[in-house]
Amino acid sequence: MQFPSKKPKVVTDLKAELYSQPLQFYGQPPLENISLSEFESFAVDRLKLLKTVENLGVSYVKLNDDYSKKLDNEIRTLNFPNGAGDAKEQTEKRRKDHISHFILRLAYCQTEDLRRWFIQQEVDLFKYRFKELKCGEKLEFLHKNNLQYNTIGAEEKNNLREKLATSSYAASGVKVEEQDFYKVPFQDALDLVRTRKVYLEEGYVYIPHNEIVTIVLNDFRTRLSKALALTARSLPAVHSDERLQPLLTHLSHSYLGQDYSVQKNVGKISLEQIDSLAGKSFPLCMRQLHQTLRDQHHLRHGGRMQYGLFLKGIGLSLEQALQFWRMEFIRGKVDADKFDKAYAYSIRHMFGKEGKRADYTPYSCMKVILSNPPSQGDYHGCPFRHSDPELLKQKLQSYKVSPSGVSQILELVKGMHYQLACQKYFELTHNVEDTAFSLSHPNQYFTESQKVLGGGKDVKRETDTLQRPQENSAARGLTREPAVDESLHLAEITKNLETDFQDA
Repeated sequence: MQFPSKKPKVVTDLKAELYSQPLQFYGQPPLENISLSEFESFAVDRLKLLKTVENLGVSYVKLNDDYSKKLDNEIRTLNFPNGAGDAKEQTEKRRKDHISHFILRLAYCQTEDLRRWFIQQEVDLFKYRFKELKCGEKLEFLHKNNLQYNTIGAEEKNNLREKLATSSYAASGVKVEEQDFYKVPFQDALDLVRTRKVYLEEGYVYIPHNEIVTIVLNDFRTRLSKALALTARSLPAVHSDERLQPLLTHLSHSYLGQDYSVQKNVGKISLEQIDSLAGKSFPLCMRQLHQTLRDQHHLRHGGRMQYGLFLKGIGLSLEQALQFWRMEFIRGKVDADKFDKAYAYSIRHMFGKEGKRADYTPYSCMKVILSNPPSQGDYHGCPFRHSDPELLKQKLQSYKVSPSGVSQILELVKGMHYQLACQKYFELTHNVEDTAFSLSHPNQYFTESQKVLGGGKDVKRETDTLQRPQENSAARGLTREPAVDESLHLAEITKNLETDFQDA
């Protein structure tokens, strides 16, 4: 990818300036060429990192020892800046951090939900990295980004010593004279004022050095929010490039997990098992679709696609699928002849036996959450994302989820952590305290459920999928899901393209 410039020397100097510091506000876009494979590789690694930030933020107290240790390990594993290595190695890590951030900006500026998720994870990552800076590096960062708040002098500090000690949480246990305090206009520190963590006098707040991160985060969040809004305006130009558009679409709808498109498990479940499996091993989205089908003997197209591909992924054969849907629809208002004419084709199409004969893959959590939201009369989608909170509460209660468990799930939903809410639902319904996986796919939910119910072993007829071989260097851990329009995999897209491309 190329971010054009007419002055190579200026670009070189600017690049050296950008990567001279361990942390930045990402105010300047990259100014260099980048291959498509590196473009994808950087984006995938950052997406992995942000997913880790999200999971750790729910599982641990942010910035405590366990949280910091696990996040630091992931940063090292994915080769992002961590303060280790010689100058050249650090520069390369900072370059990766910089470029990958801007790539995901393009992918995650497209909708309000995507922007919110991206901002929250980037802010949490930034907060951790700012905390890891040395004192001198923090001060240098503040001054480089025009956050030149002044520390109060010894005389003023001495006059306010008692008030600073009693009003500043961060100052407790540390002598006032041993730490710096910043004098900041109160409107720049409303979060600290609201939580009563600082001393307020005559329109100014006195912030202990350890709390200055709050000011930095507010600034970072504001800048990133504005930048995403501006980036969204450029999307028509970006999407006009047929090489970029599929890359960005897959990134925003991708998940990190197994590929459930390979039909190794065909015939490994029977029709007689479906009702039993739905009650104990289906995620809430599929359990809802199954129950609706049994009650109403019909599902609209969105529900048939979501549920039909899920059943295909857990091992239902084409013959079984046709029998399953035909029996259920005939119990409703559809006779056998109408089913064969109006519905059988789409079921065979799911299995790649009609049309372009594409092997459609079951929907990932991201696809269920972000695409084709349900309208009135629809039952597809993600219950944690698309259900009214009160209706969701009633549904969880009807499935014997404890009151405390319902509260935990609803709190995650309120924070827009829909996949984590589903993972909590898994833990509560399977009586496990902490899952050893990060949920990203309904078929993964089924697989893990069967393992738990089978005592940790793969039970008979349980799905055991192969990963589709990936052709390029960026496929380390990312499994892609073709859209319904049968878009090519990224490896296929990039195979015959030029090494570099021009950004619009």
